[in-house]
Amino acid sequence: MDSVWLLIALLFGLLAQQVRLPPLVGFLLAGFVLNALGEEGGELLKLASDYGIYLLLFTVGLKLRLKEFADPAIGGGAATHMLLITLLGGGAFLLLAGIGFGLVETGDLASAAVIAFAFSFSSTVFAVKVFDERGESRARHAVIAIGILIIQDVIAVFFLLLAEQKMPSVWALGLLALPLFRPLLLRVLERAGHGEVLVLFGLATIALAAELFDAVGMKPGIGALVFGMLLGGHRKTVELYKALFSFKEFFLLGFFLSIGLGAMPTLDSLIIVAGLLLLLLPVKTFLYFWLLTRFHVRARTAFLSALSLACFSEFGLIVAREGEAAGLISADWMVVMALAVAGSFAVASVLNIRAHELYERLHRVVARFETQECKDNVAPADPGEAEVLVIGMGRVGRGAYRSMRDDYSEKVLGIDADEERVERLRGDLVNVISGDAEDIDFWRQILRPQIRLIMLALP
Repeated sequence: MDSVWLLIALLFGLLAQQVRLPPLVGFLLAGFVLNALGEEGGELLKLASDYGIYLLLFTVGLKLRLKEFADPAIGGGAATHMLLITLLGGGAFLLLAGIGFGLVETGDLASAAVIAFAFSFSSTVFAVKVFDERGESRARHAVIAIGILIIQDVIAVFFLLLAEQKMPSVWALGLLALPLFRPLLLRVLERAGHGEVLVLFGLATIALAAELFDAVGMKPGIGALVFGMLLGGHRKTVELYKALFSFKEFFLLGFFLSIGLGAMPTLDSLIIVAGLLLLLLPVKTFLYFWLLTRFHVRARTAFLSALSLACFSEFGLIVAREGEAAGLISADWMVVMALAVAGSFAVASVLNIRAHELYERLHRVVARFETQECKDNVAPADPGEAEVLVIGMGRVGRGAYRSMRDDYSEKVLGIDADEERVERLRGDLVNVISGDAEDIDFWRQILRPQIRLIMLALP
């Protein structure tokens, strides 16, 4: 990897950003361009690619919250969706192979299952980017979508374990003692400060985890995930995640360049990609929405969650690469997967830019999927006797709330989309309810004649 490679990657990354696509789409195209120029990947590119995956798995471990598995809509929705897409997609790929088209060998059930399984994933990178840009990271639909993505990531890790080609050594049993070292790791994390030492701590921890698991015959990426989980839940976890985020994005550059350098698209692969975007992606997106409403999630929440998940995933690429390494699928499928991921990002970007507008246009149709149990359990937003509404109860919103209380006493009501924050504020005897300011149904319920002032304190 020399300066010319980086310049080409930079150029295509910038072009992708200009059309509001994740830069990784540009990096993938840069890999194809380098391939066409006769370039080949080397050890440095492989190292960058590997550490990009390790960083991705480590950050997944940092964010993992076991309580998310207890939410039926998240745990049940994620598992059921992956199962159905794997069955439907696998059947479709076998059908294509049976009529003599496609890259799956006739009757190869394992290959078809791995390919469909890889396409069942949605992108964590894309969803997080969408919610951050819209300031919705703690909204109910964002919490559900991110929870589903984390469970998908965990399922991917189990696949990586099953795809292991060799048995771990007996020394792998010693890894069961790792939780005993958590207090030591957390103590070092607390003393790492807030700058470059914190970043170095994260990178060194990932390197240690990868080497340790590799030494006992297990996949290094699993080690990165486990060490991330060991550090999860600490007050400095969020800071460490943010400190490593840019490094993760940079090292993933190597992963996407290596895919582009691995093989070039063929006519067959382009036709399959078009079919995936036109057929499988809409089915996948609708299935998210339908399943969430079956778990009694509000129709609007399910709709916005489904749109944020309306793409294929970089984790699917990791699964596909493992399938290729195990001899289950050909290298051509890596190209198909990569192009499908890039194309799905383009489609999902357009949909999510207009997500709330789409809901307003379709809310009558969307609302028909809402279950009666959901309607019975969701209490309408009631401002009571409030005359002042403060929308957004972050630092600025809380200050505005206290100021208004001096003039309006008990007739001030705070509103926030973050349900955890609402519960904390209620514990402090703050008059606050949960609500999403971008929900048209919420405004239909909350607006009353006595309301004199609405203050927006949103990010």
